Order: sequence, then C-alpha cells, then structure tokens
Amino acid sequence: TLLVIGLDGGRVQMREKTGKNDSRWREDKIGTFTTYLPGDGTKSGPPKPLVTTYVATMQSTEGFGKMVRVEAERRGLSHSVTTLAIGDGGNWIDPLIDRERLYDRRIVDYYHAVEHLYEAARAAMGKDSPEATRFAEGLKEDLWNGRVDAVIEKLSTHSDRLGPPQTGDGPEHPRRVLANNVGYFTRHKHHMNYPEYRQKGWPIGSGMTEAGVKQFNKRVKGTEQFWSEDGVEVILALRALWLSQDDRWNRYWSTRAPYSKAA
Repeated sequence: TLLVIGLDGGRVQMREKTGKNDSRWREDKIGTFTTYLPGDGTKSGPPKPLVTTYVATMQSTEGFGKMVRVEAERRGLSHSVTTLAIGDGGNWIDPLIDRERLYDRRIVDYYHAVEHLYEAARAAMGKDSPEATRFAEGLKEDLWNGRVDAVIEKLSTHSDRLGPPQTGDGPEHPRRVLANNVGYFTRHKHHMNYPEYRQKGWPIGSGMTEAGVKQFNKRVKGTEQFWSEDGVEVILALRALWLSQDDRWNRYWSTRAPYSKAA
C-alpha cells in the first residue's frame, strides 16, 4: 500500500481580542492521510483510496508539523509503507514536509502545475489570444510526458524576451508571471516525473486534500461565523475526528464519561 500525505489551508473568520466587533480572516491548517492500493498504470486501473484520516489546527506551522508527524507515524510512516507527499509546491507546506521528513517521494500536483502553465502561456502570448491556448497545450503535453526541461526552456525564452521584472511591475505583470513560473518549474522539476508516477500506479493529484479542506470549511467558514481561538481549535479537532474513516469518532466518545446533569 501507499500512504499519501497532503497539507493545505482553509479560511476561518476570527474575533479580534480588542473587545470591539472586529474580525479578520485567518488560515486553518489541514492535513490528510490516505492509504491507497496502487493502480496498474492504466486509465482503467487507477490507484484506489482506502482510508483517509485528518488533523486540523490554527497553530503555527511548527505546532502543526508535530501533529502531522504523529498522525503520519500512526498511519505507517516508519513502516514499510511507501509514503508520498503531494501538494501544490508553494507557501509554508514545502518547508514543513522537508523539516519533518514526511515522505519517500514528493510529487507536485499535476493539475496545479497545469494551471501554472496556462498562467505562463497567457503572460507570454496575451491573455485572450488563441496562441496562448495552443502554447499552453504544447507545454501541457511536455509536462505529461516528463519533459520538464523543455517546459523551462520554452518559458525562459519568453521571459528573456520580455526581460526581468521591474520595480513597478505588479504580481500579474507578464514579466513577473513568467519569471515566477520559470522559478516554479525549475525548483520542482524533480517532483514532476509524471510518466514514472503513472507507471507505478501512484496518484498525481491532491484532490483528496482539496476535498478535505472543503469539508472543514463547511463547518467553520462563513461570513456570519466569528470564532475565538479556543472555540475554533476544539471544533477543528472534533471535525477531524468526525471526518476520519477509521472510527476514531466513536472511539473518542466511548472513552468520555457520560454527561450527568447537575442537581
């Protein structure tokens, strides 16, 4: 079997501690842990998910990392199970999984990488041009077939043509978009060997993690929900128990003392 670990963040509206009716959005951190039976390397025999469990918290990345490590060990990290870390290749997640050594192999979510290709193609060819779509489709074929160096070379050609980002360029300026994506594919090219992953019957997307985030958002995200630090931490923990598919919700409540009404 495989153990696939995915990490991501949702959104929670928190009450400020000023005593006023102020609030701000913060990110909750969510981990999914799914065991798979590998596929046979064909479209008709994809990898089969078996059991998924969850952890979630508002803690710092350091605190969350400890939770993730404990759950990964519980699910087989230290045993003979092959462990994959699948994610989008950005923000706080990469340093955490590297620090905690949570994987045998890292994989960048193929579908997220494709989004980067289309973004870069629009920057290179013009936002609404037919050439952008054709360019992106060619890049996508390269990526699918493991030709990441070709992707980097083609994007670098257009980045060099436009020149490096300038001080006044915003985040959506074509120069900045192309430079960022050249860096993205260069950093992660060793995590994009999709022909090998398919041949081994491994998953190449983080759909289980994205679905998990939506399930947590259903409970804690809302324009009329304002959470305290302690309150949301309890609810996230209970939501993780409820969603986990190994009966830990029932096991947890079976150890709780029966509620007795005060006289």
